[in-house]
Amino acid sequence: MDYKDYIPYGCQSIDEDDIVSVCSVLRSDWLTTGPKVSEFEQAIANYVGARYAVAVSSGTAALHCAMYALGIGPGDEVIMPPITFAATANCVCYMGGRPVFADVEPDTLLINPDDVEKQITPKTKAIIAVDYAGQPCDYDKLQVLAKKYGLALVADGCHALGAKYKGKKVGSLADLTVFSFHPVKHITTGEGGAIVTDNEELAERMRKFRNHGISLDAQQREKIGSWFYEIEELGYNYRITDIQCALGISQLKKLPVFLKRRREIARQYDLAFKDIKEIFPLTVKKNILHAYHLYVVRLNSKLAGMDRKDLFQKLRKKGIGVNVHYIPVHLHPFYRRKFGYGLGLCPVAEDAYEEILSLPIFPGMGDGDVERVVEAVKNSLSFKYKRRYYARANNNS
Repeated sequence: MDYKDYIPYGCQSIDEDDIVSVCSVLRSDWLTTGPKVSEFEQAIANYVGARYAVAVSSGTAALHCAMYALGIGPGDEVIMPPITFAATANCVCYMGGRPVFADVEPDTLLINPDDVEKQITPKTKAIIAVDYAGQPCDYDKLQVLAKKYGLALVADGCHALGAKYKGKKVGSLADLTVFSFHPVKHITTGEGGAIVTDNEELAERMRKFRNHGISLDAQQREKIGSWFYEIEELGYNYRITDIQCALGISQLKKLPVFLKRRREIARQYDLAFKDIKEIFPLTVKKNILHAYHLYVVRLNSKLAGMDRKDLFQKLRKKGIGVNVHYIPVHLHPFYRRKFGYGLGLCPVAEDAYEEILSLPIFPGMGDGDVERVVEAVKNSLSFKYKRRYYARANNNS
C-alpha cells in the first residue's frame, strides 16, 4: 500500500479475516470474560514459550498487574531505563514505590547492566528491562544481577513481541514479561496487553487483580452454577473483552508475516543510510533477532548543520510521520516534582534524546513508501544519493 499524503510512523494492519473473527464474537453469547479470553491467553503463552498468560485492557494495565503481583509497595525501589514510555515508571508509582533510573548504552539505548548494579540498594525489589525499539536487553547479565541480589526481573517487551535473545523468545527470559497490543504494535487488539510468566501464583494474583480482586469471575461462576464471589484483594477493572481477544487471535496468526515485513523495511533503511555519517541507526547486537517495533536513527547535528527539531519539522512538512521515542522519563514534570529528578541523572540517555528520531515502519508500508522516506531524509539533509540508493536497492532485489 502506498500512502500518498502522509506516512505515519506506525499503523495497524487489518484484513477480512480479522473482521470475520470479531463479527463471530458479536454474534455469540459472550462479549467479555468469555472463552475467547482464555483462548487468546493460551495462544500468546504458546507463542512465546511461557506456561501462563494473563490478558488485560492495555500494556499499562499489564505493567500495573506485574507490579501488584510482585508486591511492590511504599518504600520499594524498582530500577528501569529512562528511555521508555512513562507507563514503565508510572506502574511503580501506582503501587507507592519509587522508580530508579539506570542509564542506557549509547549504541543501543538499552538499559546498561553495569549502571543497574550501581543503583541497587537494600530497598530495591525489581528490575524492569525495556526491550527498546524491539531489541532484547542483555538478559544474561540482568539475570545474574537479579539472582545475586534477590530481585525480580521484569521484561517490558511491549516493543518486542517476536524478538529473540540467543535463540530464546522475549517472553521466556524474565520472571514476568509484559506485552502491548496497541494499534502501532506488532499485533493489535485495539487496546490491550498481556503478562506472561511461568509462575502460577503470580498469574493467579494478576487474574484477580484485573477483575476487582474477585475470587471467581463471571465465567467461573456460570460453570459451577453459583452467584457467590468475594473481594479478596483490592483490584481494578482491567478486563479485556472477547471482542478484542478474537481480533488478537486472528492477528497472532499473521505475526510471522508482519515481522518479516518489518525486518525487510529495516534492511532497506540500513542499506540506504549505510554511508551517511550525518545520520545512523542504532546498533543491533550479535545473537539478536530484532522485532523492529521502531526504526530509530540518531542525527549528528554538527555534521548535519541542523538539530533534530529542524529535521523533524522538515520531514513532517514532506508528509513523513516521524516521531521521537522518548523524552527521558525522569525529565517529565511529574518526576521532577515528585522525586526531585532532573538533568544530569542519566547523561547518556539525555544526550541521545536530543538526537533520536523514529522513522515510519509497519507491515503495510510498500517499497515505494520506504523509498519516499529515504529520499525525504536525504533531501532534508541536502544529500544527493538518489541514484546510488536505487542502484543498491536494485542490486539487492
